[in-house]
Amino acid sequence: MNDLDALRTPEGRALLDEVRGTDPARELTVATRLRREHPAELVSAALGQARLRQRAAVKFGAEDAERMFFTPNGVEQSTRTSVATYRADRLKALGVTSVADLCCGIGGDAIALARAGIRVLAVDRDPLTAATARANAEALGLTDLIEVLEADVTEVDTAGWDAVFVDPGRRGGRGRIFDPEGYSPPLSWAVQAARGAPHAALKIAPGIPHEAVPAEAEAEWISDGGDVKEAVLWFGTEPGAVRATLLPGPRALLSAGLPDPAVRPVGRYLYEPDGAVIRSHLVAEVARQLDGGLVDETIAYVTADELRPTPYATAYEITDQLPFSVKKLKALLREREVGVLTVKKRGSAVEPEELRRKVKPRGRNAATVFLTRVAGAPTMLVGAPATASATGGAPS
Repeated sequence: MNDLDALRTPEGRALLDEVRGTDPARELTVATRLRREHPAELVSAALGQARLRQRAAVKFGAEDAERMFFTPNGVEQSTRTSVATYRADRLKALGVTSVADLCCGIGGDAIALARAGIRVLAVDRDPLTAATARANAEALGLTDLIEVLEADVTEVDTAGWDAVFVDPGRRGGRGRIFDPEGYSPPLSWAVQAARGAPHAALKIAPGIPHEAVPAEAEAEWISDGGDVKEAVLWFGTEPGAVRATLLPGPRALLSAGLPDPAVRPVGRYLYEPDGAVIRSHLVAEVARQLDGGLVDETIAYVTADELRPTPYATAYEITDQLPFSVKKLKALLREREVGVLTVKKRGSAVEPEELRRKVKPRGRNAATVFLTRVAGAPTMLVGAPATASATGGAPS
């Protein structure tokens, strides 16, 4: 807290400007120079904040990150701006004008909500975290819309707010917490809070079992740039709905309640569904779009005979199907002059780096090998990303 207060003084802000973008390799040299004119503690705090801002730029963008304040946990656990903005836009589309943001952290979601024109009560029980959220609202000129409250979220009255957003803590002393009842506060408490509001969104880990989703909730899995970021339980929208949302876009795939796709022989193309599609159990919906089937009943790879454009999976053209054998793969790669080898796996215990070391790819060409199972048998599928030239159509 003292560091935060000191960094917000004129001297602290001037130091932050001076150390902006400092190369970590030069920190000692910079610190030695600055300590001749400034308190050592303040110099250390400024350099530490500069490091955090550099890390935060990936989530918040460089322009905002250079104006905001961060804690190590805040950078690690805060929502990526693209995801927070998508969620805020969805709440706004529901007619929400005010949100109680419970477990607000350093204020990433509150900022996105305020920028959507939504009034926010941002609550966190940790004094430094709450103070950081308050500082960020001020730094970005959003204090008219964001009120920060240092309190236990379980003791906050959310009556009168259009919606509740809860982002419970999912880390403990031993790392990630996978049991939703181990969250802080527990998922059961968050669900009760959601039931008492006209609308609600509960941010949860994407690995949550589907059977843990309340019947009256909509479950949404969100990926950004192909990486699964989170799952959200929505209340006051479509009870029982299941959705995979891909950013940027957004592109949304809704469950049609389809049975698992049939297993079929490997065709000319292999499709790797987006992680949000896999987590939301919507591979069947993608397979129907592609007129495809699974390579194995337990593996989320879709195979088809035609190349069809879809935002929900990446297509590869398969040239070879081999039983798993390092020797055979090495010979094939040598024959094809493959020097750049991408290794993907699903349903295989082999580590990609270990396989690369063994086959020692050399040559001017590139290839992708999938280590997987086909109809239960360990198999290697070799190919390359599909292109429009394969069929004359648009790329997937």
